[in-house]
Amino acid sequence: MTSLPDTPDNQPPLSLQSDRDHAVQRVQGAYADGVISLEEMDACLDRVLIARTGAELDVVLAALPAEAAPKASTISAASGRIKRGGVWRVPRFLTVASAFGRVNLDLSRAVIEDSVVDIELQVGTGRAKITVPFGAVVDLDGLTTGWKDVDYRLPRRAQPTGPTIRISGVMGYGRLTIRHASR
Repeated sequence: MTSLPDTPDNQPPLSLQSDRDHAVQRVQGAYADGVISLEEMDACLDRVLIARTGAELDVVLAALPAEAAPKASTISAASGRIKRGGVWRVPRFLTVASAFGRVNLDLSRAVIEDSVVDIELQVGTGRAKITVPFGAVVDLDGLTTGWKDVDYRLPRRAQPTGPTIRISGVMGYGRLTIRHASR
């Protein structure tokens, strides 16, 4: 077995250990899902356990199918800004909680695997902006606003071809702005 970097008790660095733990769970999950055989799982686990760098772990994980988005997730902050954009997986149920601060969710390039996404907002004070994909259907029936109305404009010529984004929860003292991404 190769030697590990010099750390107390010859343990791997903490970040590598958590990455290794995650990799072990991914390999075991792929076996449990029937994606890899028992022999492939054993070989992958051996490589994961002797990996010295994150790049070595990435090589093992590259052969596995991509992780599915969790069905539910929460993003929260007591104060400050919550910002999510670019390419990211959107769970089926997303809760966004912010006591004080701004919220900016950009779903325009996000990976949305479900036909319906439920976003529950719990915003005390501060503005929130949600950019939805072009062609998405927005449902605001479950949203309560305390101070200002929602600023939402339907696109002129958009056909409902995308997912349904249901927004619920409470907007306290702030405005929610919803925009459709341009094609």
